[in-house]
Amino acid sequence: MAQVTFPDHFRSAIGDVRETRIDAANYRDLVIKLKENWPQLAPLLERTAVAIDGQIYQDAFIEPLNPESEVFFMPRIEGG
Repeated sequence: MAQVTFPDHFRSAIGDVRETRIDAANYRDLVIKLKENWPQLAPLLERTAVAIDGQIYQDAFIEPLNPESEVFFMPRIEGG
């Protein structure tokens, strides 16, 4: 189970949940489970970057997760 930490801008979509543990083999599986549990997160997840074990990704769908993984969501920075 990965430890998932949500940013403040997700709070209106998920209520008081700041952290949760979700059993997922990879990031794609995690996103599917998040959308199943909180369907209102779908549009926010499309505009979000993620850090998995300290490594920041804009697109992390194939990144594997293990039971000790820490997943943090953050606003995606567009442009450059």
